[in-house]
Amino acid sequence: MESTRIDRWLWAVRLTKTRADAAAACRGGHVRVNDRPAKPATTVVPGDEVRARIGTTTRVVEVVQVIQKRVGAAVAATCLVDRTPKPPPEAAIPVARRERGAGRPTKRERRVLDEFRRQQGSEAP
Repeated sequence: MESTRIDRWLWAVRLTKTRADAAAACRGGHVRVNDRPAKPATTVVPGDEVRARIGTTTRVVEVVQVIQKRVGAAVAATCLVDRTPKPPPEAAIPVARRERGAGRPTKRERRVLDEFRRQQGSEAP
């Protein structure tokens, strides 16, 4: 087998939960093969680069092996090379936390929280 449909391959390598989800992502413009928009029937061959926005994450993978049937996770991992860039490190923004069960903040604590938020750049409501 030299090529297969992109919706079938995305489902087989476990990037989407169902083939219908993969087809919907293609129709919605969330899948690109070699930087071209992909329809569900677009064929993929080994060496193709696939960009798929799954949920809030954009996955960038290279097709290593073409499969049409869903296989185990260990086998599916050998069929692609994940080239997804690492997410940027989150800025260390201190978060005001209260002890569980401490109840609502007092008026004084609320003022301190509001002042803290103003200093951080986000205006308190």
